[in-house]
This record gives sequence, structure tokens and C-alpha cells, in this order.
Amino acid sequence: MADITRRLGWRHLRGAPTAHIRHHRSGRLTHDGPGISFWFRALSAALSEVPVDDRELAMTFHARTADFQDVAVQATVTYRISDPALASARLDFSVDPDTGAWRGAPLEQLGTLLTETAQQHALHVLARTPLAAALVDGVSAVRERVAAGLAAEPRLPATGIEIVAVRVVALRPEPEVERALRTPARELIQQEADRATYERRAVAVERERAIAENELASQIELARREEQLVEQRGTNARREAEEAAAADAVRAEAEAARSVRLARAEAEGTRQVGDAKAAAQAAWLRVHAEVDVAVLHALTGTRLAENLPRIDSVTVSPDVLTGLLARLGDGERT
Repeated sequence: MADITRRLGWRHLRGAPTAHIRHHRSGRLTHDGPGISFWFRALSAALSEVPVDDRELAMTFHARTADFQDVAVQATVTYRISDPALASARLDFSVDPDTGAWRGAPLEQLGTLLTETAQQHALHVLARTPLAAALVDGVSAVRERVAAGLAAEPRLPATGIEIVAVRVVALRPEPEVERALRTPARELIQQEADRATYERRAVAVERERAIAENELASQIELARREEQLVEQRGTNARREAEEAAAADAVRAEAEAARSVRLARAEAEGTRQVGDAKAAAQAAWLRVHAEVDVAVLHALTGTRLAENLPRIDSVTVSPDVLTGLLARLGDGERT
């Protein structure tokens, strides 16, 4: 920013060696050059300050590779204004005659132009490059393409801009993808570390092997003795089972013989009871066969009367009485 001081209605401007000052008074160019100093009146002066030093423009933007992976590109473009007159004609580099500050934002406009142009060429390269290739050779490819694209951009010379250098700082994928890509390398490093650890332990393992063999021999001897013990226990258990089975067989035979005897006794008792009932029935039949018919009728009547319900009164009609008397008379004649 130009250094402007006031003196009795006049202004004094002192420019820096890296700033090109253009002073127009009443439409005519009065002062033109870098690092100049002069007096002027604020009401009739039009001042422009164009920086002519090398400037660094850092830019960061996102792009997508051929396999649809997002990457962040960090680049820096070094440029300078080689034609201040042309630049002041295309961009607003005018300064306030009282403060020396720019009225507009020309460097921001210039930065937007450079950023969009560089981004366009970087996107074109990365869109045709897979992620793995972009991470390996993408920095140089993007730098060369951006440098060539900026050099061939017609708007930059028309604005008085000269590109000094292009640097691509880094190409970074998304954090998740970057962690996934780091995993194989980390696994390889871990494998190498594990292999070194195993080699260091090899000697200790060899020494432990001798100790383990002695312990194994002791365990084998112990197992052999345990096998003998188990075998002896099995023999004893088998013997006890055989003796228990023999005792159970004796008990079963005794129980079966007892059951047979009980069954025979029950059968004999049942047979004797049946014979007695049969004999009693035969005797009963013989007795009834020898008894007179009238007695049998009387016995039948008696049995019938025992099984009949109670009769409080009996009405005998003359016809029934005559029939009964007739039957009794016939019986006495027989």
C-alpha cells in the first residue's frame, strides 16, 4: 500500500520499489513507474498501484479420479504482473488518494482466475488417472499439466500476468481411503517386525525345547503308570460287576423258583376249591333229583318269595282259586 501524507491541501505519495504507480491527472498520465514519489492534488488525481513482485498463490481443491475416488490437491502458483499498464487497464488497481488503500480487490480477482484455471487442468488429468497411479505419479503429472495450461491460457497475457512457477504440494485421498491404503504397508512392516521377533526367540525356543522334552518324558512315564492304574481299576470293576451279576442271577433264580411254587400252590388251591364246588353242586343236584315234585315246587316258591319284593296284601279272585284247587286235586290223584 502506498504511503500518502497531507500537506496544506496537497498529498505526497511515496511508492515502494515493488509497486508500480500510475498517476493520471485530468485524464493524462503524469507519473508512471515503480518506487516513485511525487506531490499531487486529491481532487484531480487518479492513482493506481500495481504490485510487480513475485507473489505466491496457495490453492486447495478437490478432484475425482478415474475410479471415482475423491482426492484433495494442494498446489502453489508463483506469478507476477509483467505489464502493469495492461493489468491496471483490465483490473481495478486504483487506490484512495487519502489512505493509499485499494478501492477494490484486484488480487482476489486475479487469484480466482488463476485458481479456476489451474483447477480445470488438474481435474482433467485426475479424471483419467486411477487413484493408485495418481498417488504415485500424480504430483508431477498435475504440475506439468497445470503449468502448461496456465502458460497456454490467453486471459493471463491479456491481463499482463506472467506465471513464474507451479508447485503441487500433495495429493491426498479421503481419510478412510488413506487408512485402507496404509494397511498393507503397515502389515508388511509388522510382518518384518514379527519375523525379527521370532528369530530372536528361536534360540530361547530351542533351549525351552530341551526342557520340554524332559518334562514330556516325565509326563509319558506318569501317563504310563496312570494307564496301569486305570487298567487295574478296570479289572477290579469288571470283577466286581461279574460277582454282582452272579449274585443277581442267584437271586433271580431263587425268586423265579419261589414264584413258581407260589403259582403252583395257588393253582392247586384253585383246583381244590373248584372240585369242592363241583362236588357240592353235584350233591345238590342229586338231592333235588330225589325230592318229590311238590317239594321242589314249594322250594321254588320259597326261593321266589325270598327274591320278590314285599307284598302287603293279596287278592285272590274266584277264578284263580278254582284253578288252584283243581291243580291240587290233580296232584293228589297222581
